[in-house]
Amino acid sequence: MSAELLATRREATLILTLSNPGARNALHPDMYAAGIEALETAERDPDIRAVVLTGAGDTFCAGGNLNRLLENRNKDRSVAADSVGKLHAWVEALRDCQKPVIAAVEGPAAGAGFSLVLACDLIVAAHSAQFIAAYVKVGLSPDGGMSWSLSQSLPPQLVTEILMEGKPLPAARLHQHGIINRVVNDGQALNAALDWSDELARQSPHSISTIKSLVRDASTATLPEQLRTEQHAFVDCLHHRDALEGMTAFLEKRKPNYS
Repeated sequence: MSAELLATRREATLILTLSNPGARNALHPDMYAAGIEALETAERDPDIRAVVLTGAGDTFCAGGNLNRLLENRNKDRSVAADSVGKLHAWVEALRDCQKPVIAAVEGPAAGAGFSLVLACDLIVAAHSAQFIAAYVKVGLSPDGGMSWSLSQSLPPQLVTEILMEGKPLPAARLHQHGIINRVVNDGQALNAALDWSDELARQSPHSISTIKSLVRDASTATLPEQLRTEQHAFVDCLHHRDALEGMTAFLEKRKPNYS
């Protein structure tokens, strides 16, 4: 069976599953294009309130296929550049998607698989999940925005250690540093992520998308710039129908019903 990205629905959640039987869900450029298309579909569908990214079986993703990478060495450099570019387009699509994206991780998330996890807004990991940035072990450097993502949350000395040593990181360590949101029992990562997505689906979609944009932009903004962005966003939210429903429901002591 070939590498593919499976898209299914559970109520208001779009579930994207990395599937590559026999290769521990190793990535392929076809997955990147499918991922971008799936996120574009989620953006257009108001009934989709959240996206969950997971891996088939007991592995999240083994990263890139080394055999394919070796084949690319015998081709023009543009072939490898194009492949990495497609991965990066998917990473940007995950970050830019206005719906919250939750990673549900069982087993290892290695290489670009780890990068995909870091591109998600929220991360749920099984207790035995491992996160592996072992590019250095095979003479490579990170891709998928890994160096950027880790540097947003960790001091440079720690990021350097992680990337230069390439040792597996247990979920507990990343949870300690605030990168992983929730650590759950083995076999429960997807269920926990879906429960969380159900919870988020009951919030204001407009507010959720605005918060995601604010958090994304804050990493590169100065305080005055972010204050102006927050001002504009607050006024925009105040005059959106979701705010009317939310405030009215609060005053009427009922749960809001966002359409």
